[in-house]
Amino acid sequence: MSAKNFFGTDGIRGKANSFPMTAEIALRVGMAAGRIFRRGHHRHRVVIGKDTRLSGYMIESALVSGFTATGMDVFQFGPLPTPAVAMLTRSLRADLGVMISASHNAYHDNGIKLFGPDGYKLSDDVELEIESLMVNGLEEGLAAPDAIGRAKRIDDSQARYIEFVKATFPKRRTLEGLKIVIDCANGASYKVAPTALWELGADVVSIGVSPDGFNINKDCGSTAPDLLCETVRSEKADIGIALDGDADRVIVVDEHGKIVDGDQLMAMIAKSWSSEHRLAANGIVATVMSNLGLEQFVASLGLTLRRTKVGDRYVVEAMRKEGFNVGGEQSGHIVLSDFTTTGDGLIAALQVLACVQESGKPVSEVCSLFDPYPQILRNVRYSEGSPLEHQDVQSAIRSGETSLGKAGRLVIRKSGTEPLIRVMAEGEDQDLVHKVVGDIVEALEKVAA
Repeated sequence: MSAKNFFGTDGIRGKANSFPMTAEIALRVGMAAGRIFRRGHHRHRVVIGKDTRLSGYMIESALVSGFTATGMDVFQFGPLPTPAVAMLTRSLRADLGVMISASHNAYHDNGIKLFGPDGYKLSDDVELEIESLMVNGLEEGLAAPDAIGRAKRIDDSQARYIEFVKATFPKRRTLEGLKIVIDCANGASYKVAPTALWELGADVVSIGVSPDGFNINKDCGSTAPDLLCETVRSEKADIGIALDGDADRVIVVDEHGKIVDGDQLMAMIAKSWSSEHRLAANGIVATVMSNLGLEQFVASLGLTLRRTKVGDRYVVEAMRKEGFNVGGEQSGHIVLSDFTTTGDGLIAALQVLACVQESGKPVSEVCSLFDPYPQILRNVRYSEGSPLEHQDVQSAIRSGETSLGKAGRLVIRKSGTEPLIRVMAEGEDQDLVHKVVGDIVEALEKVAA
């Protein structure tokens, strides 16, 4: 398969108004994808959602121009979580779904994620096909003057998603008696998440719900949980829930203000669903970044853990191919395919809340099911080239693998969304893990500048 020039591990992403996240590229994406997904003689439609970044207006307008130029009608949702766009793509029988977001990145970045008519992210092959048309052949797909598409705003898209989310919560239960702090990261869920929790009966304390175009993920949300931890303690809440900018990932904070990551949440859901005979394929899917403690806990239940490359799209691919219905990432992308086609932070949180209500126990007991192995993750920013291929870096990596042996793991990879190299190690000896990561990072920093 050829290398992709625009698409990464999660759509197209970059700094707003810089390649590849420019209005021109967005226009080309609309024209190319519109041409590819114009299949048949029916009136074609594409749905578009976005988060709260200032650049979303620019990207949205360019995409609308591109799609309508190919004869596709466009339904615009405004701020809405990524999983809501995937759901509404199917619900509205659209030919294509688009989410404008850079997920957990700062406001100055943005991105374009594409979903097929089935609500799943596009395959690598389709993305390559879109890229090929973006570079050559766009003029051939333009609609005749009387076939140009129309654009329309859908005013009740948020209400539709709220009702969908609530339907995934057990009908016999409510959230009455629970005080919940919800951190929406000043992002796409700032209206829908607090409303859904309140309508289910919770006493809701909302933070990160005042977006201004610049403050998405800034000192809040799932990647900056300190504010949530402090608020849970000061409000004496039962639980804290943090979503990221496009609400496809979640982390939880227990009543003591302690963070519960995606690995613990997957363990809890796997245990609960297995006991209810709801867990498909006798196991779950996780990535190479998930803790060894999760793998051992799952094995203790008589279940399997299938590992994939990093990225929720690869988790979903394995789930679909092998029949799993629970999968996710340590970072909080939790995919529950009984309900959704992609990670949904709010739906995952509701499954956690259902287990908490069912048990009658505090979150600290329900959601802490295993002791994680000491795990260290550090990021090294690089400007260009392939620092991982440098001889000194390779030597440090080999030395680290030897030191950790079979009792640990070393995962080193380039980020698919940022110019970063991620170095992760875990093992029984915390001091050794620190040393291994430190030595590799030091070698990388010498050649990555």
